[in-house]
Amino acid sequence: MSQNDKSGAGKFAIGAAIGAALGAIGGLLFAPKSGKETRADIAQKAGEAKDFAVDKAGDVKDFAAKTVTDAKKSASKVFNKVKKGVSEKLDDTDSDKK
Repeated sequence: MSQNDKSGAGKFAIGAAIGAALGAIGGLLFAPKSGKETRADIAQKAGEAKDFAVDKAGDVKDFAAKTVTDAKKSASKVFNKVKKGVSEKLDDTDSDKK
């Protein structure tokens, strides 16, 4: 699965979760319940939404940390290859002068 596929699936999941939450809130607001019951339901749904957001934030943090680590490793490899190539060219240049 490519990076874009993962990103698209994640965006869809977040959109679906937001849509479900908005639908649930709308249903609560228009349901024939007392104000006290409705407020309790809203508080419960808000708690669930908070838990979901915290979970997703943790996932994003983990993904970002892995991406940074991978980028550092890749940059280090490229840097070392370039350093080696420059060093070899300098050695060749020095030996040509002798």
